[in-house]
Amino acid sequence: MNLIEVLRNECVQTRATCSDRKELLETIARLAVKSPVLSGVNESTILQGLIDREELSTTGFGNGIAIPHCRLDGVEDFVVGILSTAQGIDFSAMDGKPVRLFVFIVAPSSQSNVHIKVLSAISQVLNVPAHVEEMLRAPTPEVLTENFLRHVRDEADPRQHDNKNLFRVQIQNEDLFHDVVKIFAGFNSTTVMVTEAEPAANYIQKMPLFAGFWSDKHTEFCKVILATVDKNNTNETIRRIEQEVGSLDERDDILLTVQELFYCAGSLNV
Repeated sequence: MNLIEVLRNECVQTRATCSDRKELLETIARLAVKSPVLSGVNESTILQGLIDREELSTTGFGNGIAIPHCRLDGVEDFVVGILSTAQGIDFSAMDGKPVRLFVFIVAPSSQSNVHIKVLSAISQVLNVPAHVEEMLRAPTPEVLTENFLRHVRDEADPRQHDNKNLFRVQIQNEDLFHDVVKIFAGFNSTTVMVTEAEPAANYIQKMPLFAGFWSDKHTEFCKVILATVDKNNTNETIRRIEQEVGSLDERDDILLTVQELFYCAGSLNV
């Protein structure tokens, strides 16, 4: 969820004049329904959702900041808005201090995990006192919006970094090792690293309980190849490996696993 996309310009207000917490929540509910996303939701429903959440525990987490929020049935997308007040309001904040800056969220009831991410992203911006002071000085909603978005830490878009798979090849045959490394080196877009490894049996056989399960003879050679490979080269890479070593299902000295990567960025000089 990109915070920039869910901050609704029509839901930003500066220097509101509210006397207490109830009036503040009413103002937020009135501001929230200005978003077309909430066109099918009553203002009273949003207000009650905000009140119910505050009754669980205050959303004023200190230093003059609060993040009122609620989750509602029938809401399709997130609505985030900002409200600054002319004077501090007693919001039962954790530190007992009046609150002047409110960033609110109206969220779909079915997206708890995304809701948590949005809360986290907002709190990261508000945790810097200089950011808060800058927002409180904003004379207009447009400036307040700009000041907030300037400090938003966007989540990396995985769609731009999910075009590779991770190959992990564990090899106990030195001759095969050299052949397989050359296969990966043949792809220009592939990054390859090699690490040393040792079978667990080398350790377990030293434990008295497992004595006798393995002979004294054990494999000395064991290496692991880690390679990032473009997804469109995945099948061809597997084909070349099996062409070189034979059917992987029939070997007991090599193990290949391929993992789809959610995010892969950067490169190594290897």
